[in-house]
Amino acid sequence: MAKPSRSQKNSRTPQVKKTQPKMKKNRHIGLKIMIAIVGFLCVALLSGIGIFFYYVKDAPDLSEKKLDATVSSKLFDIDGNEFEDLGAEKREKIAADKIPQELDDAIVSVEDRRFFKHNGVDPVRILGSALHNITNKGGLQGGSTLTQQLVKLSFFSTKASDQTLRRKAQEAWLAIQLEKKYSKQEVLTYYINKVYMANGLYGMETAAESYFGKELQHLSIAQTALLAGMPQAPNSYDPYKHPEAAKERRDTVLYTMLKNKKISQENYDTATKEPIDQGLLPLQTDNQERKVADNYVKEVIAQVESKTGKNVYTDGLDIYTNLDTDAQNKLYSIVNGDEYVQYPDKDLQVAATLVDSKTGRVTAQIGGRNIADDVYLGMNRAVNTNRDFGSTVKPITDYGPMFEYEQKSTGTMIDDAPYFYPGTKNEVKNWDLTYQGRITYRKALYDSRNVPAVKVFNEVGAENAAKFLKNLGIQYKDIQQSNAISSNTETQDGTKYGISTEKMAAAYAAFANGGTYNEPLYINKIKYQDGSEQTFENKGEKAMEPYTAYMITDILKDVILKGTGTYAQIPNLFQAGKTGTSNYTDDELAKIPHLGSISPDVMFTGYTPHYSLSIWTGYDKRMTPITDASSNIAQEVYRELMSYVSENVPNDDWVMPDDVIRSRNELYVKGSSAVPTQPSYSSQSSYYNNNTSYNQYTAPSSSAQVQPSVPESSTVAPTPTPSSSSEVTPTPTPTPTPSSSSAAPEPSEPSSSQTPPPPEESVTPPSSN
Repeated sequence: MAKPSRSQKNSRTPQVKKTQPKMKKNRHIGLKIMIAIVGFLCVALLSGIGIFFYYVKDAPDLSEKKLDATVSSKLFDIDGNEFEDLGAEKREKIAADKIPQELDDAIVSVEDRRFFKHNGVDPVRILGSALHNITNKGGLQGGSTLTQQLVKLSFFSTKASDQTLRRKAQEAWLAIQLEKKYSKQEVLTYYINKVYMANGLYGMETAAESYFGKELQHLSIAQTALLAGMPQAPNSYDPYKHPEAAKERRDTVLYTMLKNKKISQENYDTATKEPIDQGLLPLQTDNQERKVADNYVKEVIAQVESKTGKNVYTDGLDIYTNLDTDAQNKLYSIVNGDEYVQYPDKDLQVAATLVDSKTGRVTAQIGGRNIADDVYLGMNRAVNTNRDFGSTVKPITDYGPMFEYEQKSTGTMIDDAPYFYPGTKNEVKNWDLTYQGRITYRKALYDSRNVPAVKVFNEVGAENAAKFLKNLGIQYKDIQQSNAISSNTETQDGTKYGISTEKMAAAYAAFANGGTYNEPLYINKIKYQDGSEQTFENKGEKAMEPYTAYMITDILKDVILKGTGTYAQIPNLFQAGKTGTSNYTDDELAKIPHLGSISPDVMFTGYTPHYSLSIWTGYDKRMTPITDASSNIAQEVYRELMSYVSENVPNDDWVMPDDVIRSRNELYVKGSSAVPTQPSYSSQSSYYNNNTSYNQYTAPSSSAQVQPSVPESSTVAPTPTPSSSSEVTPTPTPTPTPSSSSAAPEPSEPSSSQTPPPPEESVTPPSSN
């Protein structure tokens, strides 16, 4: 091979020299990047350490008292008296030497496998959880150790939004300090005695004795695994309410024990086959007074969690509620005894909600009769929306929107005549299967005629009706013509759609206070463990014009005076209200042996300037009917409670607003086209008559011999095929109630060429028709 010439060598030499600086330059850049990365990591590490210690400097001090104590919440009534302590008295502590090894194994296996290897914080667990959360689309996995969970339960809120970086740093710091001070077995013992176990129970020993009637050391492996798995989500894994979820969680615990070689395959197979309710005892309550306000407490808990995100069982709150204990006790006595109301049997159910008309505060509530002693936070029928509220919807769905948006008068004439739902062959029927011809809006509403109600609904329009209802906290997913006389709805979405006693009491309260809607409010103030406080009050939203509220109220006074609600009469009390009754379809009636009128639901909602009270009655089995003999119980319950709560408040009448004119006993919106051109106006209620006294009359009592009335009814076939409804005016012993309308014959609406006579000044007792 020929040697390269000098010129060839010279030509290659410069090329080698040119590449050397580039390689050195690349090495320098790489080195600089590495130094920068290391420097950044060092700065980040130092910053992280600095931030960590900055956060932990404010961490609370370790306190054995807090480690040992429950963190249940206390509930106080409107006068500041404690009436419930959620779990503080339902706790049995267990000593470390009494805890069975199987329970230790179960807890450690499912909650913290490396519990005996870490010092309170487990970096391996944290990294593993982070990797799992990045690579898996399923539920998030936490990195907290058992020690950290104990710290959280003892010193911090369990609210998800409170899990800040500061909080996590303090939690980790306290966990490390805790394990320096206490042994692993002591930490486990604190945890076992601290955790919430559903149904107002704290600590696993308490749960063992309450659920199985045994001490922990005498439970089966399956029962032990059930208790070990509950603290992660105690209410969700409650074996009484959610047995399937409880079994799934129990079996998960057993599987982790098998994987950790704490039980044999034979033990695992036997335990997983054990029924979840094997050995489970009926819950016993140690506070008989608790069930008086059980439904109210349930709503308090729900409202606290929805408004604050706090957990009443683990965050140690002092909750000041709006409960009027005296009113609640009275309501409980009325509903559960025979002293005030004669009930047909033990199965008839009653739900009721009492609301402060001005503020929306719920002062009393009950969700059922004859509730078993072992029921804890049971079904609350007072907030359920799965029953039909019948004609009580007419003021809020039909006539309220008409007065609000069309400014018609109470004397507007309407034809009560044969009528079909537009676009259908379904006839609208009245309670007596007859028609009264031309009548006023006033009479149509106080006598609860269905044909006029549907006509008014269609005239005002579904859109306006829905808007008016929404202003009162009531919605339907799709409002139908049948909702003119019924609250039936195929879609409920929990309690979002439809009507309950809670919703109805709040809606009628807007009539009572002149047009302002207030959300039903159970809580007044909360004091947190850190000493801070949070108050809760309604700002109120305008739901309607004052003239609408007054005109509806004026008519609903007549409902009690001479309409369908005479059993609700309370002597000398200014009040207004509306009856409501649903009924069965023809197919359902054919399946129920009966004589006379029967109904699945009977309601009454009434109010004063101070209180709004809604009552529902019916059977849980809808096909068990309310008969004529018990069709007035809703009114009677209302009468007894409203009489009681009205004793210590002024008996105020409603003041007619400036934008309302009274002429010939009918009401007009000032400036509207309906106002007569030459009216004889009055701003004074016709109740005020110097020659009239009501002291001579006596209220109907539960023992009075009153002929039962045929219940009103507003049958609605499943949407969109509405059917007839019916309603009958009861005929009790006449007992007048103060009213701003007279009982004179209903006049025709004055024309522009007529001069109406002065308003009537006499008050006629209830009609016997």
